[in-house]
Amino acid sequence: MNEAVIATRGLTRDFVRRTRSGRLLRDRTVVRAVDELTVTISAGESVGYIGANGAGKSTTIKMLVGILVPTAGEVRTCGLDPLRQRRQLAHEVGVVFGQRSQLWWDLPVRESFSILAAIHRLARARAREREAELVEHLEMADYLDTPGRQLSLGQRMRAEVAAALLHTPRLVILDEPTIGLDVLSKQRLRDFLLAERRVHGTTLLLTTHDMGDIERLCDRVLVVDHGRLAYQGSLDGLARTVGAERVLTVDLAEPVADLTDVPRTRHLGSEGNGIRQRLAFDAEATTAGSVLAEVGRRAEIRDLTIEEPDIEDVVRRIYQSQR
Repeated sequence: MNEAVIATRGLTRDFVRRTRSGRLLRDRTVVRAVDELTVTISAGESVGYIGANGAGKSTTIKMLVGILVPTAGEVRTCGLDPLRQRRQLAHEVGVVFGQRSQLWWDLPVRESFSILAAIHRLARARAREREAELVEHLEMADYLDTPGRQLSLGQRMRAEVAAALLHTPRLVILDEPTIGLDVLSKQRLRDFLLAERRVHGTTLLLTTHDMGDIERLCDRVLVVDHGRLAYQGSLDGLARTVGAERVLTVDLAEPVADLTDVPRTRHLGSEGNGIRQRLAFDAEATTAGSVLAEVGRRAEIRDLTIEEPDIEDVVRRIYQSQR
């Protein structure tokens, strides 16, 4: 079994909220942001950590890297105590916050990389080699001499990822890394992260509202709701948990009556007098092959498509089931 890069047991964090009552008194309310979180992420895994705003994701990350002190429970990151061994942990972890920058805005990107290499005490030869690798794969050569404040959003995010990965960390935590990026920039960044993981065995923890990031980058997901873990497992398992359906669209050779009698399916609608028909089915109850065979007995099939459950809808259902 692979070594655990992240291991928490009963991890809890409370915040005290004080509100004014009249002129003199203050009411004290304890808000639990993370509630007895127990998870394990092994070396080399890529895990999506998803939830609504205020669900506890950022608080969890801050405890994983030693910025916040847990109220209760245990946490180990890269085998280290994030509080007592925070400086040592900094050499094992890279963090990218979509809304915050670790670049020096008045300095060229190249100079920011040089400063970060010195902070991590990288040998000059290794720093130059690693910088060249990142510049090539993230296509940053054209703006290495541009100050951080003059970069476009897409350029800045690629530079931020490079800065976080300059010291080749074992764990990379990505908080909304593709926020605001266009489709092409997103794809470039995703391709790079997949390659980085494949070549260096990097462990990825990804928090995002972009389900495309989760679907393309992650092996499994953790869904958190009001600080509690609502689900952990595969994306397919997430859909099965709430009974999400797949949708089969078939184009037929000639018009037929609505296919409402196909076993273990639900007829969603027809177009073109029945030439195109849409059927929903539960992957736990039947298979696409079985549904197609049943449709084929009724009409000749010219073309077909299968739509997977929408992940955002699945997550929404998970939240509703926890209420």
